[in-house]
Amino acid sequence: MAAAVLFDAPGPKTVRRHRIYTLVASLSLIAVLAFIVLRLQQTGQFAYVKWEPLLTPKYIEALLVDGLLKTLQMAFTSIIFAVVFGVVFGVGKLSEHAWVRWPCWAVVEFFRAVPVLLMMIFFFYEVKVAGGVSNGTTGAYWSVVAALTVYNGAVLAEVFRAGVLAVPRGQAEAAYAIGMRKTQVMSLILLPQAVKIMLPAIISQCVVALKDTSLGYAIGAIGLSTVGRSIYNGFQNQIQTVFVMALLYIVVNYLLTLVATWVQHKLVGQRKPLEVGMVGGPTPDRTLV
Repeated sequence: MAAAVLFDAPGPKTVRRHRIYTLVASLSLIAVLAFIVLRLQQTGQFAYVKWEPLLTPKYIEALLVDGLLKTLQMAFTSIIFAVVFGVVFGVGKLSEHAWVRWPCWAVVEFFRAVPVLLMMIFFFYEVKVAGGVSNGTTGAYWSVVAALTVYNGAVLAEVFRAGVLAVPRGQAEAAYAIGMRKTQVMSLILLPQAVKIMLPAIISQCVVALKDTSLGYAIGAIGLSTVGRSIYNGFQNQIQTVFVMALLYIVVNYLLTLVATWVQHKLVGQRKPLEVGMVGGPTPDRTLV
């Protein structure tokens, strides 16, 4: 009934017009792709000599070990730290004490506004000036991790705050009524239920962190983009190398999404989109015979 009110079913003319639009758009897309493939063919981009370095075991190992593995390490480390950062500052923004709430608000808003690349460069030169790390590669690695941590942590802080506020107030009120302290209510009642609401945003932020590691090439951090740049600078096969790098990013992000979705289904316990109203609601009685 609601669907009929919000959306009128298209008539025969509208259906025919939409089919024409779809056909024209599909033909246009096919024409653009055909033009791109033709231009690549004319400029010799499909020649074996351009693809040979990417089929050589030495460079495959460099892309997968020095490139992809380091990228995954940076992304995984930064996400772990970002979750901790987000929980601390997200809960801090919910504090009843102004001396806690306002500094947390300032930190979150600051790091959300500063570009990730700028933070990577800032941390890199801060480490270099401080002289705390003798190895430049190690300094670049931790500069990328630090920048991704504070940026994604600031975003996750807002996600955690919104997730906690989305839990029905009756949950907290019931916990207070049985004598629970505020820390117990937050850690035992609100956060576990809020995680179910926050999972899609957390998954999305994991993908963002993985992709943003590619910016580490600006400070020389070992990763997929840095290794790829060294390959195409040596063999002048930019298109081929970028295509392989993009394919690796797509495959890894897709696998990450599948794993995160599986975890979400395990935690939520059902395979339909999670709604806020489902949090804290009654669960079906499955004990009936």
